[in-house]
Amino acid sequence: MQSAAKVEILKQSLIFSAMNEGELTELSRFANERKFKPDEFVFWEGDDPDWFYIIAEGKIKILKHSSSGREFIIAFFGPGEMFGVVAVFENKPYPASAQSVAETKVLGIKRKDFLAFLAHRPEIALRIIYVLGGRLRDAQGRLRDIAGERVEQRLAGILLMLYLRLGPALPFTRQEIAEMAGTTTETAIRTMSRLKAGGIIRSVRGKTVILDENKLRLLSEGPPQI
Repeated sequence: MQSAAKVEILKQSLIFSAMNEGELTELSRFANERKFKPDEFVFWEGDDPDWFYIIAEGKIKILKHSSSGREFIIAFFGPGEMFGVVAVFENKPYPASAQSVAETKVLGIKRKDFLAFLAHRPEIALRIIYVLGGRLRDAQGRLRDIAGERVEQRLAGILLMLYLRLGPALPFTRQEIAEMAGTTTETAIRTMSRLKAGGIIRSVRGKTVILDENKLRLLSEGPPQI
C-alpha cells in the first residue's frame, strides 16, 4: 500500500484526523498493511502487546473467553477505529482477543515506533486518553446493564448499538447476539421472535435486519421511571 493511501486511512481515525499532512506522512511510514479472512484472529488474549491496529476495511470484534470456554463479545470496531491500543500503552498482555468479522484490512503500528512518535506530541496522547475514557464509560455501562436490566431490554440495547454502528443489516448469528447480551442462545431466540412478531426486526439469509429503530430504542430504554 502506498504512503498516500495509508495517510487517507489514518485521517479516518478520530485520534489522528487533526494531524497535519507532514505528521500523517511520518506516521504512515510505521504502518504495515495486514489482511484477515473472516473469523481469523488478529491477536489472542494474553499475547504480548507489540502492535496496535487501525481498521482500513471490514470489521473486528473484541471478545473474551470464560474458564468454561464460553465466548463473550465486548465490542465491535469498523473503518477508522483503533484497537489494541490500551495494551500498547500499558505494556501489558492484550486483555481480550480480536477476531475479524468479515474480510478485513488493517494498518498495524509497532508499540516502540508509536511511542517514539508520541514522545514530542502530547496533544495526540491526550486525544487517545479521551477516546479510551469514552470506551471505558461504555464498558462500565454495559456491565451495569447486564447486572440490572431485563433480558429483552438488554438485547434491544445491543441491537440498537449495532444498528447505530453498522447499519440496519446485522451480519451476526443469534448465538453471537446472545453472547453480546450476556444471555443464552435459547433466550435470545425467544426474545428475537417476539421482536419479529412486533415488526421491529426480521431475518434475511442469516442476517438480522432492523425495521423500526424507534420501537427498538423505546424497548432498550425500558419502562418509564416514575
